[in-house]
Amino acid sequence: MAQTTILGRIGQLMRANINALLDSAEDPERMLDQLVRDFTNNIAEAEEAVAQTVGNLRLLEDDEREAEAAAVDWGQKAQAAARRADEIRTEGGTDADRFDELARIAIRRQISFEEQVKTFRSQIDQQTQLTDQLKDGLNKLRVKREELVQKRDELVSRAKMASAQRQVQEAVREVSVMDPTSELNRFEERIRREEAMARGMQEVAASSLEEEFASLDDAATAAEVESRLESLRAG
Repeated sequence: MAQTTILGRIGQLMRANINALLDSAEDPERMLDQLVRDFTNNIAEAEEAVAQTVGNLRLLEDDEREAEAAAVDWGQKAQAAARRADEIRTEGGTDADRFDELARIAIRRQISFEEQVKTFRSQIDQQTQLTDQLKDGLNKLRVKREELVQKRDELVSRAKMASAQRQVQEAVREVSVMDPTSELNRFEERIRREEAMARGMQEVAASSLEEEFASLDDAATAAEVESRLESLRAG
């Protein structure tokens, strides 16, 4: 039966380990999308199966009521025929056997319809059980599908956040690799060297002036010495 097949697929879906499937999936989002489609398709089939089983159940209930009504009707006919046979015998008539036979025919029909009622009730019980199972499976599928949709939305959101975080981290890493402060440091170091060179040149220039002034002092001293020496010689 198609209903039994649907129940089997429902059972497989409900027993499926979603977390294990996601862990083993190369693309969890695509896996969830496929699962949602599977659940959606099976929900549609289950809804159709439930509608069909409910329809069959209502037909069986109609047949049972008709069989019950027919059994009652033939029972009443059997009773009427038997009563008429008794009346004819009481009146001394000769047609009582014919009504007895009619009563027997009516009783056989009554029994036949009573057997149909029993058969219909058994079928109704089975159909009711199947309908309840399908309805229960359908409800579980709907709940599971909602959980899957929520899980998918959560996963997509987390994936987008993770992607954004990864992009930020990559950007930070690129900034670290291409750190502008390192260029500034090198530029500052070059400036410091130039400043040091300028100070060195300044010191060198100052040293030259001091030597020149020192040489002037030395010349003045020598002249004084010679002057004094001439004085001594003259005296």
